Amino acid sequence: MPPPRAFWKGYLKLSLVTCPVAMLPATSEAAKVSFHTLNRKTGNRVQIRYADAESGKPVAPEDQIKGYERAEGEYVMLEDEELDAVALDSTRTIDIDMFVPADAVDWIWYDTPHYLIPEEKVAEEAFAVIREAMAVTRTRAVSRLVLYNRERAVLIEPRGKGMVLWTLRYGDEVRDEAAYFGGIKAKRAAADAKKRIRQLIADRVRKWSPALAKDPVQQALQQMIAAKRKPERAGKKPSRRPHGDNVVDLMAALRKSLQGDARH
Repeated sequence: MPPPRAFWKGYLKLSLVTCPVAMLPATSEAAKVSFHTLNRKTGNRVQIRYADAESGKPVAPEDQIKGYERAEGEYVMLEDEELDAVALDSTRTIDIDMFVPADAVDWIWYDTPHYLIPEEKVAEEAFAVIREAMAVTRTRAVSRLVLYNRERAVLIEPRGKGMVLWTLRYGDEVRDEAAYFGGIKAKRAAADAKKRIRQLIADRVRKWSPALAKDPVQQALQQMIAAKRKPERAGKKPSRRPHGDNVVDLMAALRKSLQGDARH
């Protein structure tokens, strides 16, 4: 499968060193089974339409407006033009203003990964200089960038011949762990118990593989969908109305798949 097209192009800048770069999504949900909502009687797709919560009448697109609830049932209406006026200008430069030790940012702050690559052949040398400097000094670059219509803090790390740019969560998105862990009493485990646990861990250490993160539910769904396609290939007209035994078969497949995964 060819790599996706770059969704962002701009410049990576460190002091006087600048190079054109492109950003591509590092993750994909293309293989995930997705569903549409259908009319059971006709098999046609169901459309979602906005309706007035009080009258129940449909609301035309031109009559829809964003609102902020400042009190219960009381809203401040904001026009699109007003929202655009306070939006940040989209910057096309990742201006590195600081570096942090490689292990300084806890994993809980990491949000979405993106691959960062040099956009042109002439940019590869400057790109490699910045990448290798971070690798040797075991540091990560921190900058700010407008993505998805919001300014975000981003962290850049070297990865192979390229780099990975992580968007970081906002400060008010990460909850203080003390609120959850504060009530846990500190207890020392017995020496023999710790020894047994260490042995259990040692016996179960495996080399990481993406296969370890497989989704058995998705696999079961794909198998069920493939089975339902067989009558169509044989020239039989599929039934639009699912029967009860199909539901039972799905649950059985899911249970079997999950049980098999648990044994490995």
